[in-house]
Amino acid sequence: MRTPTTSILRETEMDLWTPPVHSAFQIQLSDYPPDLDAHADIFELDLFEVTRDDIRYLHDQGKKVICYFNAGAWEEFRPDAGDFPPSVIGNLYIGWPGEKWLDISRYEDFSGLMISRINLAAEKGCDGIDPDNVNAYQHKSGFDITAQDQFIYNRWLADQAHAHGLTIGLKNNGGQVKDLVNHFDFAVLEDCSIFNECNLFLPFIEQSKAVFQIEYTDHYESLASLCKGDRISDFNILLKNRSLDAFVQYYNK
Repeated sequence: MRTPTTSILRETEMDLWTPPVHSAFQIQLSDYPPDLDAHADIFELDLFEVTRDDIRYLHDQGKKVICYFNAGAWEEFRPDAGDFPPSVIGNLYIGWPGEKWLDISRYEDFSGLMISRINLAAEKGCDGIDPDNVNAYQHKSGFDITAQDQFIYNRWLADQAHAHGLTIGLKNNGGQVKDLVNHFDFAVLEDCSIFNECNLFLPFIEQSKAVFQIEYTDHYESLASLCKGDRISDFNILLKNRSLDAFVQYYNK
């Protein structure tokens, strides 16, 4: 297994940037190169695809950059895919070709790879990270993953991000918000109106931490059709295509 030989560790005493509660947020993970002139304060872009020049350009415009990577599933198309031990690669992630769940109960077996990814985010100049699929315990992963396993892994990810001077978001995983809100700096949630989970993320708002609520065009033609109870006033709500291309529509409060 590949282990990073160097680590970009920033001063832990420095003030960590965290997204303001009310921020215009854009996420683009496909159809690259990204639209860097979209109307947003914060851009979430793919860790492996975004370039240092992209990040430098956004910083020059006064923007912040959150870098996305998959922390809970193996992806066959990533440059480090061959470095994961076969023993930690499980069931297919239904609906996402080329992805399989990781056995996060044994995250030590691939922790060096995740540290390398976090290190890459720091090297590129990302301001934060959004590790995806951090709720494997709720899925048929092929492994016996418990809620405690998930908590331990997610907290480890948060500790690693902070050690590198990076802010970190909790992706979905509403069932563990109360346990993890003190360790994560913002939240990104998808389809919470469909699954009736929006209220689960209110503890972030109670701690003055931003919540970015993504709804998708395969369920809604516009955000105006969201039910009143799904439009939490302090959430930053945006409508995206499921492919997470450049299209974005914001909910005007």
